Amino acid sequence: MVKKMKKKKSNKCNWKGNCTTGDMVYGLGFIGALIYNITMATGFWSGVLGVLKAIIWPVFVIYQLMKFLGM
Repeated sequence: MVKKMKKKKSNKCNWKGNCTTGDMVYGLGFIGALIYNITMATGFWSGVLGVLKAIIWPVFVIYQLMKFLGM
């Protein structure tokens, strides 16, 4: 007998816009961090730095969480 292989469900967003919860949380966090950093910017380059900070904000969150938990 030949068994048919089932396709695995991907955890990524598909073309219909179906995303996992983690993607939505990251997206909302990114938008919030972007708005916060841009409104606190005093010039063009600090705004650019704010955009970069908004992209990598999860790194800082995980680092502080691990430090807090003593890992």
